[in-house]
Amino acid sequence: MRLPLIIINFKNYPETYGQNTIELSKVAQKVANDTKVEIVLAPPQASIAAVSQNVPIPVLCQHLDDAPEGAATGFFIPEMAKSFGASGSLLNHSEHRLGRQTIRKLIERLRSLQMTSVVCAKTPDEVASIAKFRPDFIAIEPPELIGSGKAVSKHNPSLITRSVEAKARYSSSTKLICGAGIVEKIDVSSAARLGAEGILVASGIVKSHSWSEKIYELASGFNDQ
Repeated sequence: MRLPLIIINFKNYPETYGQNTIELSKVAQKVANDTKVEIVLAPPQASIAAVSQNVPIPVLCQHLDDAPEGAATGFFIPEMAKSFGASGSLLNHSEHRLGRQTIRKLIERLRSLQMTSVVCAKTPDEVASIAKFRPDFIAIEPPELIGSGKAVSKHNPSLITRSVEAKARYSSSTKLICGAGIVEKIDVSSAARLGAEGILVASGIVKSHSWSEKIYELASGFNDQ
């Protein structure tokens, strides 16, 4: 994935149910075509195949399970996800936490499949712990700011700088992005100045009055660093 990037997490918001998932994906695709910003989608698991067949930009799972291939009913595994068109996955989101060894195993499994790992962390200490596994990306997201409209770059900027430093101690290849409360252009430009190389955003886009206007606005934030 190119930098800078915006990962749009659709979560399970009703605004993206059914055909709306495809519509949001197509809007994001247009912004990706018109800007130098990489737009990445994390739609509901059930729509992975449909989204990947409708737009060429990268599609991530919102979660994966470290279950075996074969007799493992109800689990969504990396090999299955790749067959449906996913190019990677979010892992350890604060709404779907994983144990440390499960994170390690899934990062290794994704790497073996040439898929991208984006691991969420709550604190700089957790960033350091996860960086030892060398994921492709770590997303610093304090859970108390998720969905709050209060961006971490404004309300706790040192969290980003400390996370950048923590990550650098253990991995030179992992890229740090940030999420939580991102709703406007200045949230993005401030995060970039603090060392983030991308953003992870959900409600700030999904619940906006215009998906197109909001994605263009956030993407333009990378021009103001």
